[in-house]
Amino acid sequence: MHRTIRRITLSACLFALIAPATARPDPQALTADFADYFQQRVREESVPGAAFAVVTADDIVHIGATGHTDTTRQQPVNENTVFRVASVSKTFAAGLTAVLVDEGAFAWNDRVVDHLPWFRLKGDARVLRIQDLLGQSTGLIPHAYDNLIEDGLTMERIVPKLSTLGYICAPGDCYSYQNIVFSLIEPVMEESTQQGYAELMNEKIFQPLDMRDASVGLEPLISDPNHARPHVKSRGQWRTVKVQPNYYRVAPAAGVNASVLDMAKWLMAQLGANPEVLAPEMVRTITDPRVETRRDLRRKHWRDILTDAHYALGWRVYRIGAHELVYHSGWVSGYRADIAWSEEYGLGLAILMNTEASTISELSTYFCQRVFRQAPAPAGIQMLTATAASR
Repeated sequence: MHRTIRRITLSACLFALIAPATARPDPQALTADFADYFQQRVREESVPGAAFAVVTADDIVHIGATGHTDTTRQQPVNENTVFRVASVSKTFAAGLTAVLVDEGAFAWNDRVVDHLPWFRLKGDARVLRIQDLLGQSTGLIPHAYDNLIEDGLTMERIVPKLSTLGYICAPGDCYSYQNIVFSLIEPVMEESTQQGYAELMNEKIFQPLDMRDASVGLEPLISDPNHARPHVKSRGQWRTVKVQPNYYRVAPAAGVNASVLDMAKWLMAQLGANPEVLAPEMVRTITDPRVETRRDLRRKHWRDILTDAHYALGWRVYRIGAHELVYHSGWVSGYRADIAWSEEYGLGLAILMNTEASTISELSTYFCQRVFRQAPAPAGIQMLTATAASR
């Protein structure tokens, strides 16, 4: 297995525990603490394979990987192992949309019907804007027709059924999480640019950011010999299963594949490392809080630390006390993904797993607590000392 090893002094580790609440966390010490906790929890939950990255705007502080791509094989997970990122794909859709808006392909405030004249709703489809699609603020019933994705129907068969949907609130006024309606941004992009979604993502995002393992769609994933196989729990054990194609049919919502190294580069771009790809004003636009997501305040693990929650454009924006955290999670059959970053502290975290273990939320909130000094380290977690290694 590829292992990234970084030396971290004991004094730096102690600093993470004894520094005053107002101090800016030291990335190296923070990572030492988190790497230890990550290894402990992954081992306790028998997670088949997992990887994480901690970054600043200037550097990949640490990449850790553990376990195997498949419980039936002994191929280790490394920094280039490709996972499905599920709904974290929405952050890529938002970034690509911001790039195309900047290039003049269309505008955030454009009406959807001006680009998709065939689009119909039971309500007045003419009031729906592109920003409502990406902002999960369409006003339609949440998760509209996701059951048909699960049943294997294509977008071509599902979209006409949207004509039966009326509004539960005015577009822009309330939170309404979607996968199918969110993914209407794909035909908008294709109509505006005469290019396919995967082609645009490669040209505008993956290649400029040197995300060499990243792709869109089922075939690129399963053709990569270093891809993580999905696992689901059966009779108390994680069992390897086939990759399900269903949610690849809504590529903007859930179609991206990436390695943890790719996710590190994506995080760094949010933090300002690549203004020629994602300019600061683009990032500000897609992370500006829009509609409240009060249900997030009751999510397991997160409910203990969140004080406010909103959806922006393809990103969630949380408040932890006086601090802002930009975040998204992903969950699709056999995979979990989390991504979080703080502009205030210039730090980001990505976690990928080839299982549906809820441990990922526990790990993400643990990291955020360390960053924002919201809680002491849990009992029984020992600090790494002179040398910290990604295992």
